Amino acid sequence: MGKWRWGIVLDAGSSGTRLHIYKWKDPAKARKHASKEELHSLPKLVTNKKWTMKINPGVSTFGQNPSAVGSDHLKGLVDHALSIIPKHQIEDTPIFLMATAGMRLLPKVQQSALTHEICSYLQSHTDFSLPDCDLHIQIIPGETEGLYGWIATNYLLGGFDHPEEHDHGKGHNTYGFLDMGGASAQIAFAPNKTEAAKHADDLKLLRMRTLDGQRAEYKVFTTTWLGFGVNQARESYVKKLIEAYDSGASEIPDPCLPSGLRTTTSGEPIDDTSKTSLTLLGTGDFTGCLKHTYPLLGKDAPCVNEPCLLNGQHVPAIDFDVNHFVGISEYWHTTHGVFGEGDTAYDLKTYQSAVENFCSKDWATIAGQVNARKDRDHAKEAQEACFKASWLINVMHDGIGIPRLGLEHTANVNTSKGALEDAKHKGFLDPFQPVDKIDDIEVSWTLGPMILYAAGQIPPKSGDYLPVGFGSNTLEVPADFRYSGSSWKEDETDDDWDDTFEDLVDHAKPNKFSTFMSLILVILVLAYFFRKKDRRMRLLSKVNSVTGWSKKSGGSKKPARGLAGLANKLLGRTGPHYDRITEEGEADQFELGDTDLEENDHSDGSEESRFGRTSGLATPKLNDRYDGGSALDREGLFVRTESRDSLRLPMNMPITGRRSRAGSPTRKSPLATN
Repeated sequence: MGKWRWGIVLDAGSSGTRLHIYKWKDPAKARKHASKEELHSLPKLVTNKKWTMKINPGVSTFGQNPSAVGSDHLKGLVDHALSIIPKHQIEDTPIFLMATAGMRLLPKVQQSALTHEICSYLQSHTDFSLPDCDLHIQIIPGETEGLYGWIATNYLLGGFDHPEEHDHGKGHNTYGFLDMGGASAQIAFAPNKTEAAKHADDLKLLRMRTLDGQRAEYKVFTTTWLGFGVNQARESYVKKLIEAYDSGASEIPDPCLPSGLRTTTSGEPIDDTSKTSLTLLGTGDFTGCLKHTYPLLGKDAPCVNEPCLLNGQHVPAIDFDVNHFVGISEYWHTTHGVFGEGDTAYDLKTYQSAVENFCSKDWATIAGQVNARKDRDHAKEAQEACFKASWLINVMHDGIGIPRLGLEHTANVNTSKGALEDAKHKGFLDPFQPVDKIDDIEVSWTLGPMILYAAGQIPPKSGDYLPVGFGSNTLEVPADFRYSGSSWKEDETDDDWDDTFEDLVDHAKPNKFSTFMSLILVILVLAYFFRKKDRRMRLLSKVNSVTGWSKKSGGSKKPARGLAGLANKLLGRTGPHYDRITEEGEADQFELGDTDLEENDHSDGSEESRFGRTSGLATPKLNDRYDGGSALDREGLFVRTESRDSLRLPMNMPITGRRSRAGSPTRKSPLATN
């Protein structure tokens, strides 16, 4: 196997399902050539804007017709993944589907039927590693989604690898995370030291590893509000609006719609000729809209465990002097969709002025501008913009308590000069900043579990067997610990021949074929003198897979001639050999931070593994090492899948769960865990 590991996450949200593909370098190989700075950093993941794809609507819409979810929904995503992952790596590439708020709202019977059908389809129509449905196809809790987003955000901002450059004061160097989609909203942040000590039992202990095996721990609070996404909030708003008027009314004024716009209660535009039992008529009153949406925050709900924010939900006090929040999904779309673009810092005064100006316009004027663009999605955004803006303003400033930038005092922060100037321009040192991308990389919570997974493949420092993952804030491994899902093994002493050859294949161009083949010949000659016989065979296999010389047209089994024949002689091989052709065209792959991704469409939005010798999700061999391994269960938990007899575990490491079902020798159980 080559030097890269791969992983696939299908983000199944309320509005659609989105494919994300990641790869990273095998830790054993990455450690060989890493600089001192890289050794103290987390693994570097790779992605590409061509590796993402979204299909609408969401998986949850198949709740009453689960048998159609494969052919009508997943097939396009699977086909796209198959076009990206090298063919010879497919059987060792794990695939996960993580469903969020849209699926959480379905009845349990429909959830079970859908997850069963999804796994059955993926198992029967693909060769990706998926030996256990319960481990790979799951509905993750909102708290887990929020924590994954917190990991992804701080990874991209550099707070993990370079904390000294992100000193916000009081020893605090991480950023808070806010996410809002169509059905739910999440918050995740590390409280200041005083609040962390006061609410220690409410925090999650997150553990990762840097490339040198050093443990990195963080204490994070995360919670979710189901029903507080923009679509669910709109439904609640319309319901209360109708209840406030006489039951016999045929037309109800709606201050959250542009003036003159008529819609059904479900939000579909209507004209004078349309027949409907009840019509909402927009009045374009943004101040009135703010007043009508404020009660939806549930600020008067009982607070059993002080302090509380929205709907009586407990949240430790937020110190905005050091907690600077990044908001994604609707926080970005609603502040930038029809109200402007750019990555300059957010302030409420400027934003609210833009909203009021837009919402006071007559719908005929707005519709004319929209129709000129011939963009149906933009028309929908314009129709919903006033309600969404009022909801976000209420949630952020009256619900969460974010200071009203432009209207209130902004705290000073401490940080390095270079980071300060860059962060100030982008607004990251303000209490709140909506983002779509960080350094041209899309901020998606799906990056979070893959960072944990890659970190879990790194061998720990000698004697440190605490696993990578997160759970209750205790010194030991708690019962609710959610493992990274990957295994680790000792560094290998293999040479770099495979890596060199793979790099040549990846970057070979058709118009440089002669030079490329000359390089291969040089490598083959050198390999004859420096490699053992079994490694010579592996190299020859790679040569044949690239050239296809060992497999003649029509399936004839004639001995290879020419360069392939010479290679056989040099490497001590005779007779025909058959191999799959190595996937080419990966020259445009690059690390996070160096590429654009497609438009941000988060799973819950109303609009929205570099390889090693074994797959990180594969069932380990006897010499594999584990941190107490496991994979994700349907509730977002990781459970162990290997018995103590088959693993080299510390004697004090608990084992739970069950072994994943055995597949073929090439499809190994994914979740030996870390």
